[in-house]
Amino acid sequence: MIKKIKIVVLLIMISFFGNNLKASYEKIAYDFKFNDLDGSALDLSEYKGKVIVVVNVASQCGFTKQYEDMQKVWEQYQSKGIVMLGVPSNDFGKQEPGTNKEIKNFCEAKFGITFPMTEKVTVVGKNAHPFYIWARENHGKSAVPKWNFHKIIVDQNGKVSDTFTSFTKPSSKKFLKALDKLL
Repeated sequence: MIKKIKIVVLLIMISFFGNNLKASYEKIAYDFKFNDLDGSALDLSEYKGKVIVVVNVASQCGFTKQYEDMQKVWEQYQSKGIVMLGVPSNDFGKQEPGTNKEIKNFCEAKFGITFPMTEKVTVVGKNAHPFYIWARENHGKSAVPKWNFHKIIVDQNGKVSDTFTSFTKPSSKKFLKALDKLL
């Protein structure tokens, strides 16, 4: 009887979490590259063995104040093996219209950002940066940003561990608990 219950529970779990359980992960996050705001290569393989928090950002968004939380998390967790990565995008509400240089100046002057930032890229749709296409294919719809400041946590093995919507602040207990779980 207990064995049948375990099988039923397993089948239910597979039906709810199937996207994660069937992920093939032919590639991992460390296989992807971006350019930084200065145009230099930013190869995620440099962060192999670390947790990467990937956040699509925008300077003119109502969630822009989350840059402060992102910087605090970066300062608190960098020595523990967590990398914060800002990915500017103009996909939602055209709220990142600036050039890469303007974005860099804004982030440094307004928020004192010291964590890595990529150049502005597309994060949704068929023209999305390959990292975002990979995240969707391997983790499912929750990895697709619905708005600015969507968060994807990549574990030390280069796989998507968790995702958080724009409403979840990087300083929230829920978010920090997800990070701590990976350390």
